[in-house]
Amino acid sequence: MTRQERTGWLFSAPVLAIIALVFVLPTALALALSVTDYSIYALADWSNLEFVGLGNFVDLLSTPLFWRALGNTMLFAVLGVPMAIGTSLFVALLLNDATVRWKPLWRVLLFAPYVTSIVATAVVWRFLFNQRFGLINRALGAVGVAPIDWLGDPHTSIPAILIFVTWKIFGYNMIVFTAALSAVPVDLMEAARLDGASRWGRFRHVTLPAIGPTLLLATVMSVAGFLQIFAEPYVMTLGGPAQSTTTVLYFMFDEGFKWWNLGQANAVAFILFLMILAVTIIQTRIGRRHEWL
Repeated sequence: MTRQERTGWLFSAPVLAIIALVFVLPTALALALSVTDYSIYALADWSNLEFVGLGNFVDLLSTPLFWRALGNTMLFAVLGVPMAIGTSLFVALLLNDATVRWKPLWRVLLFAPYVTSIVATAVVWRFLFNQRFGLINRALGAVGVAPIDWLGDPHTSIPAILIFVTWKIFGYNMIVFTAALSAVPVDLMEAARLDGASRWGRFRHVTLPAIGPTLLLATVMSVAGFLQIFAEPYVMTLGGPAQSTTTVLYFMFDEGFKWWNLGQANAVAFILFLMILAVTIIQTRIGRRHEWL
């Protein structure tokens, strides 16, 4: 090892140590506990802890509620990521236009929901979605739409939560996209405009390649976030109605802190970790194919 390489490792060592302590060690412990029957009895006396091998994973695969939670989580991710990313990018493009005035004010107002308390805002939105008194149903009633039981109907509970989640988080990605759009080469944009390229053509062939790495990063973070969605359904619907908003993380919370099946909860956590890792690897390969990495 050369002196330059040793210096590089020396500077990287603190960061690597923190990563190992915060990410690697908890993951290893979760994997270790997932192959045991770790429960409230083992908390009182470690002699009650037994090795069960893949028993927790086998039990999970034969649990209908786990599959229901997995399906709900996938639905949240499949619908929520395009909603959040699309809304963020659309608003960032609007605010990037030269004709828009008071841009700093709009950015602050639109970013504000991201820094507000998720529990407080979820409670407010629960009242907005109220079937009898909610402002959303009142607005729909003004155009002749019958009241909708947003949070009490299994068919509308997930869309209602997705609307809230998109409102809550899109401001963060909007700021990221705004920073990326400021780096789009102006001369290329002007050249495309002089060549007669349409607005869509300029976005596809100039803007999109320039913000590709940022778009990939926002997508990776959003997918990981939606696969770990928990607080929103917990506050707004308690996983209902009819378990229609029970997610994998919600299922893990119940197993770990409601039923004290901590071994099985760790098995759920490890499966979720593998899911996020697999999706991130796929997204990374797609990004490399488009030369965004």
